[in-house]
Order: sequence, then C-alpha cells, then structure tokens
Amino acid sequence: MFSSVYTMALQGMNVCEVSVEADIAEGGLPVFEMVGLLGSEVKESRERIRTSLRNSGYYLPPKRITVNLSPADMKKTGSHYDLPVAVSLMVSMGTIVPENLEGTVIAGELSLSGKVTRVNGILPMVMKAREKGYRRFVLPEENAREGGAVEGIEVIGVGSLEETFGYLRGETDLKATSIDLKEVLKGERKCTNDFSMIKSQRTAKRALEAAASGMHNILMTGPPGGGKSMMAKCLPSILPSLTPEECMEITAIHSIAGILGSDGVVKERPFISPHHTVSAQALSGGGRIPKPGDVSLSHRGVLFLDELPEFDRNVLEILRQPLEDREIHISRTSGNYTYPADFLLVAAMNPCKCGYYPGEKCICSKGEVKKYLTRISTPLLDRIDIVCHVEELDFEALSNDSFEEESSETIRGRVSETFEIQKRRFKGRRIRFNSEMDVNDIKEFCVLGTKEEELLKESFEALGLTARGYHRILRCARTIADMDHSDRIESRHLCEAIAYRNRDRGL
Repeated sequence: MFSSVYTMALQGMNVCEVSVEADIAEGGLPVFEMVGLLGSEVKESRERIRTSLRNSGYYLPPKRITVNLSPADMKKTGSHYDLPVAVSLMVSMGTIVPENLEGTVIAGELSLSGKVTRVNGILPMVMKAREKGYRRFVLPEENAREGGAVEGIEVIGVGSLEETFGYLRGETDLKATSIDLKEVLKGERKCTNDFSMIKSQRTAKRALEAAASGMHNILMTGPPGGGKSMMAKCLPSILPSLTPEECMEITAIHSIAGILGSDGVVKERPFISPHHTVSAQALSGGGRIPKPGDVSLSHRGVLFLDELPEFDRNVLEILRQPLEDREIHISRTSGNYTYPADFLLVAAMNPCKCGYYPGEKCICSKGEVKKYLTRISTPLLDRIDIVCHVEELDFEALSNDSFEEESSETIRGRVSETFEIQKRRFKGRRIRFNSEMDVNDIKEFCVLGTKEEELLKESFEALGLTARGYHRILRCARTIADMDHSDRIESRHLCEAIAYRNRDRGL
C-alpha cells in the first residue's frame, strides 16, 4: 500500500516542502530501502525508525518497503525526517487512516525507545507550513513552545511514537500549544550590566548612546582598564525591547543553529562576543551544511569584538560585506546559503601594544604603534561610524560617590524616543534606522543649510574622507539631531558627527 506524509526541509534560512512517500509491496525480498538524495544522518534513520517502532509495539512486515523523500534532486539532511517516515509507514500498514493527515505537516527525531526528541529549525518550518496553507503541525513536545509562537496554525507537541499514533488515530486528545509573544516580551528585562556602574566617561557614554539610537557601528579606543569592555557589555541594556517581528527573526536563526533555550523564544537582544582566536568559519558561518555564524547569531543585537587588532586580519575582512549588505552569503557545492546579519558592531582596542600611547607610560616606538594600528584595514575602519576615546580614570573619579551616574533605564528611555522618531520618519519604507539610509534617503532626510554645507566641505577636504565616510557622517548627524529632537541638522550636530569620524585618523 502506498502513502504520503508531508514534512519540511531546511536549506539555510529557506524551507522547502518534502513529501515522504512509503510503499509496502507484497513481492520481492524483504528489505527496507530509503531513497531521495539523502544525507548520512537520514540514511542512518532506517535503524532508528525500525527499533523505535519495535520498542513501541509496532513491527514492520517482512516485505519490500520503499521510502522516497521527494523532490529527489534536493539534498535531505537532518534528523527531523524520522517521525514523518514512521507515520508514513503506519499509514501504509493501515494503522492510521490517510484522511486524518490532511493539512498536516510532521517533523521530529526518534530515540530507540520510541521517544520523540527535539530538532533544530522548527520555527522556520512552522512558518513555512502556515504560508503553504497547512492547518496543523505535529512536532516534538520540546519544540512546542517554539512552534507555538507562530499564529494561524495548530501546533501539536508529542512526546512519543505511541502518543503520536494515538493522536493521529483520534484516540488521544492533545491540546495545541500557543504563546502570545507580546505578553512574553512584556516581562522584566534581565540586564546584569548597567551604565550606573560606569564611573565618569561622559564622552564615551554619549557616543554609545548615539550608536544605540541610530544603530551605528562604534569603535572605542583607550588604555587598558578604562572600562571599554564593561561599557560594551552595558550597551544591550539601553537598546529598546524586541518587537514580536524581531523576536521571530532572532529565534529562527538560533533555532537553526541549535542554541535555542527551553523558553522556546529569544526574549533579549543577542550579545555575541567571540574571542580574538575565532576562525573565519565560526564568525561568518559554515560547515558542510552551513549553519549561522556569530555575525548571524548577533542579528538585531550586538556583535562585540574586544581587542580588535588581535583578530586575524583575514577574519576581520569578512565583516566588510555583511556590514554593508546586512546579510551574509555562503557558497558550498551543496548550494548557496544566505543568513541575515543586521547587527550593531561594537569594537574595542588599545591604541598600541602596551596600551598607553601617546601617554608617558607608553613603551612602544612610533614604528610599533603604526604597525599595531595597521592591523585594522582602512576599508573596515571606513564602515565604522563612531570612534570614541575612553579616558584613563584616576583615583578621584573611581572613589567619588557624590555624583550618581545615569542608569541604563534612563538612557534607554531617550534611545526609545529616538527610535520612535525614526519609526515615524521611515514609515512605509524598507528601512528602520538612520544607519540604513541609502543615498536617496540621505538626500531627502539629511538636507543641510549653507553654513552646515560649508562646514562639511571643509571637513571632507581636511580629513580626506571617502564617499562612504561622507554619507556616514550625514547619517550619524541625523541621529544626533534626532536625539536633540531637532527637525534639521544644525552645525553642532554635524560637528559632533565629524568629531566621531575624525578620531579614526589617529585612533
């Protein structure tokens, strides 16, 4: 008897329909064959399925069993095919009525005991199933909250083969899982680092607030112990809470990567801080079947690179493309994969190898300082909007408790106001922040007066700016004006943006 069950296949962030076809024939030698351009983990599933069925009280007949995963020209990888194959076999054996599977998609891995275990990439699969018009998705119980975040489709979590078959036969009543993302995201934010912990550093705090307000890339320089790393770790605490749409985007990426927690959804903006020994593959994403790298895992959040010059130069150069396109493309013989990579880059570095240039403590020669700074290429620096210097703190600044520092909550309130200004400005457009404006948007929203035009012209010639640098100054100036609730970019706003840009000439 022939049967067909539907599941989904992951190809990077893309999801495709797969039909799991099973046929049990009377003639021929008893064999269990699986075809359809299968990956090694799918080929191995035959024994998992056979043993799982036996331990659940179901035995495959000694006949010729053929399972085909269609379309046959698409590579099938992953362990989520176990459950749909098992269900398809039960339909072929007459244990489950085919009509009970109408409008249903199934995915899940099987253990030898018959337990249905969690799999990666469930959220994008459920979203695709809803888009295709399916009304129900049967998946592992451990993935139920993740799948339940998708509205408009019934998500059924199952814990075992026996429970799955009972439900599909109508003998077991299982409730659909559904979660309200808006309610989940309303919960109290968990920020362990707060700007109230940072003493002094007014200039650096102002630069970080500007970076957060317009999602501008920022580089902090200064001597060791000044608080660069700590301030970077505080930055997520002043970013506004996730929207449901952003939550779904981040959760989908983390689900594919297999790092999603038990909550089922990502509630906070990611903060990814790879060590300077990170490989190019770990940063960009890769593997035989490419998975998201750090640039994608930090999507809609912060990618923090501490001790920037210590990173391998070839690794850093990978950032140039995603910083412009906000996505990363990975090519393999198995196909081309695209992952989103819209992150806020925060980097920190010492001004020289010892860390104290140009102060009296510095023991580096001019040549050593130059060699250290040139580890970062000019094209990469050109993609950083804000460069700020972090001062070395003295004893009085550290021990003075008379002045109460601003909390992250206070700063976040101002950042949220600036976010709302940009939201209104770009309503109906594909962009959300000033840092995303293209040349035409800049012409429309960054109009300068005669005085400001002359100031920018002088700065362009004096600093030897590139076209990219020119546009990035205007984007940053627009953000600073928004922070000041000003409709037009004034000279003071432009001067601050130029000052942030000017610092990258000498760091």
